[in-house]
Amino acid sequence: MEKSTEKNTSAFTHLSTLSQYIIPFGNYIFPIIIWSSYKDKSEFVDHHGKQALNFQLSLLLYTLILALIAIPIFVTVFLQNLPIEAIFNDHDFYIRNFNFEGNIGLLSIGATAVILFGLLKFVEFFLVIYASIKASNGELYKYPLTIPFIK
Repeated sequence: MEKSTEKNTSAFTHLSTLSQYIIPFGNYIFPIIIWSSYKDKSEFVDHHGKQALNFQLSLLLYTLILALIAIPIFVTVFLQNLPIEAIFNDHDFYIRNFNFEGNIGLLSIGATAVILFGLLKFVEFFLVIYASIKASNGELYKYPLTIPFIK
């Protein structure tokens, strides 16, 4: 049976990943600090710290893949529809100059990547809360679709 301090530390490790909404890279910094401080003292905290960090690293990888899909698509479509006269002759550029007909397939893929990113962030929030509840109840939890970077 895990002690109350181990449960609280594990739950706080999961919840510390939500600091990314306030502090850049807080979702990596704070769990690493907590995990490295307690990993030798408790196997329970060690498990939850690894899970929190592996989940955040997996999300980083998934986000980079989605960005590598979406950003080039949107830049390509924008540059294809940018009138050269507007650049060289200092004319104003209006959105009505865009021709989406030949780019619907590419834009659909880009929009899907953006929607998947939003869904990923939404699911992340609730999985972190769920993992912290499991940790505070003294149960081991493993995030779904997580790559085990730290073993």
